[in-house]
Amino acid sequence: MVVTNIVKILREKKGATQNELAHSLDVSRQTIHAIEKGKYNPSLELSLKIAKFFDLPVEEIFNLEGE
Repeated sequence: MVVTNIVKILREKKGATQNELAHSLDVSRQTIHAIEKGKYNPSLELSLKIAKFFDLPVEEIFNLEGE
């Protein structure tokens, strides 16, 4: 199974840079880059922080595809 996300789309729509998002979430810009590229799946805690930042449910940001 593969986890996909729309973090980059949401971040750009909000007009935030990777650095701004990283600072708000207390992570590195590299972490945001890896999440956006699908190379890193954030922890539950970080996923919840991301959802709160965008004011969306986690399920609207992250999706589990395949079996």
